[in-house]
Parts: sequence; C-alpha cells; structure tokens
Amino acid sequence: MIDPVSGFPYPEAWVRLCTDEAARDLARSGFGVLTANGTVLRRGFTTGTTAAAAAFAAVASLAGAEVSEAEIVLPCGIPARVPACGRNGHGEAEKFAGDYPDDITAGILIVAEAKPSEMVLLAAGEGIGRFARATPRYGLGEPAISPQARAEILGAIEAACCLAGVAGAEVVLRIPEGARIGALTLNPKVGVFGGISVVGTTGFVEPWDDHLTETLGERIAAASDVVITTGRTGLRFSRLLFPACEVVLAGSKIAEALAAAEHCRSVVVCGLPGLILRFFHPEVATSRGFSTVEELAASAGGPAAMRAEVLDAVRRFPRVRVVLLDRDGAVLVDSREVQG
Repeated sequence: MIDPVSGFPYPEAWVRLCTDEAARDLARSGFGVLTANGTVLRRGFTTGTTAAAAAFAAVASLAGAEVSEAEIVLPCGIPARVPACGRNGHGEAEKFAGDYPDDITAGILIVAEAKPSEMVLLAAGEGIGRFARATPRYGLGEPAISPQARAEILGAIEAACCLAGVAGAEVVLRIPEGARIGALTLNPKVGVFGGISVVGTTGFVEPWDDHLTETLGERIAAASDVVITTGRTGLRFSRLLFPACEVVLAGSKIAEALAAAEHCRSVVVCGLPGLILRFFHPEVATSRGFSTVEELAASAGGPAAMRAEVLDAVRRFPRVRVVLLDRDGAVLVDSREVQG
C-alpha cells in the first residue's frame, strides 16, 4: 500500500496491524494516513481547498439549483468532494481539520459571492490577510493567497462555470473571522495583516499526534541512510537528490527526527531554508534585520549569511549534512561543499 499524497510505501507490518478495511481504504485513498500501530488518522483540508469549495458552490449555484458539495481536484491531483453550501451565487464552506487537534483555523467559515462574467476573476475580500510590505514573492498589499491555492481556486471556479453553463464568473472571497484568527497566527510576524492566509501545497492538512511521532521515529531509526525534510518541495527534490536514502517528511519536528537518527549511518537535513535555518538558529532572520528567512535569502547578503549559518549548524551537529534548496530544487548551500 502506497500513500498517494507523499508516495511513501507503507510497511507491510503496519498494514497487517490495520484490521479495519474501511480505515485501510481511507489510507489507500489519501484521505487518511496509516501509522505504525495500525491506526489511520484523517487528513483535513487546507484553507485553499476550503476556499475552492466555497467558490465552486457559489458559481455552480448560478444555474439555479442549490449546491451541497463541491467537486475539487486537489493540488496533489486527488479529486475530492468537499461539503459546501451554494445558493443564488452565495457559497460557504467550513474548514475541516481532520485529526489535527491544534489547527487554529479548524471550522473557520469561508464565504464566496459569485456573479456571471465574461471571464474568470478572483478577488480577496475581508478576512484574507495582505502583505504589509513587498517580499520576494508578493507585492505590497497583495492578498496572502499562495500560488498553489490560487490555482486550485481558479480551477474550481472554471469547473463550476462549465456546470452552471456560464462563460465565466467574478468571485469575491471573504473570511468573516479571518482578522480575529489571523492575529493569533504567525501572520503578523511575517508581515501579513488583516486576516489569515489562504494556502495549501497538496490541498490536505496533515494529521499529527503521538502515533505519528512514533511512526516518524520508527521510520528513521530503521534506516541506514536518512534524509530529513520539512515540506513537500523538500520531499520531492530530496528523493531526486538522494535516491538511495530513506526520505522522511518531518515538518517542524526536526529535533525529534535528529534524535531518532542517532544510530543512522548518514543523516542529511534537506529542504527550503525557512524551517531548517530557524531550527538551528531561531533568530536567524531577525538578528540580521529581516522579518523572514525568505527575505534574508533574497537579500544581497543572503547567500553568505546562509553559508555562515550552515557552517555553524554542522559544527554543532557534526554528523549532519545540511542542504538548502530553492523552490525549483537548485542547491543554495551544501554543507559538504562549504566545508571543503
């Protein structure tokens, strides 16, 4: 059995421990994650998927009938039926967190208003955060909607237009509780104000509990050569760069992953700079006058700063090789090369 979201082949021992066939089917579909003790945890939906569902429902309802669910193709390629309500161009969807109890945006309502148009247009309304300053990827005042989420939402609108028989639609998204919830997130620290971010690389929110922490540790401890990565971009390119190694997606749990890798023959930490550099040095950006690692990396002194941070990291963790990548998979810093 292979997880269709991450591509991870589940060990046969884990599959045997899962005696509930419905739970196995959930894991096979990608809507659940099989853990080492046979438990299957439900994945939730991202804010991007939830916004796409609200937009779909709003546009599909322009045909005159009420809509009770949205047919979405997630960024990871898996089709999903997401609960949503649509009537007379008004759509709503609530964010489903799955088995992720600490999701601060769980249950948040995303609303879409749609009207026919000659083309597909998407606008961000109240409750969607905006950038208070220009960043390497976003301009001043732009809404905090990631490229993957925007593509997912636009795809949902286009599909709904076909269903409703209209050439296009103008859709305005808003999140009534966005400003309040956004203030409780990390958004203000990265220069996003007025709401939450609409994001999602795969369309799913990963579940996490003690079982998955154990699963992470078991996978790493069983490997001779392991690559620890922090996100989907790192996962994809780490598999290409280190095809003979066990590549493990640890997210922000780098400390737990490194502890589990104590007896591995080789250990690599590979991925985008943000989480990795902040793990080794939490004030890596702010100590240099930047709000985020992304801004630091894009600055004139960014390459030298990253090399210095990586050198310091491997001095403290001499068994670990650190490889920083950009979003296209190009190597920014490799501790092996920096050390000579």
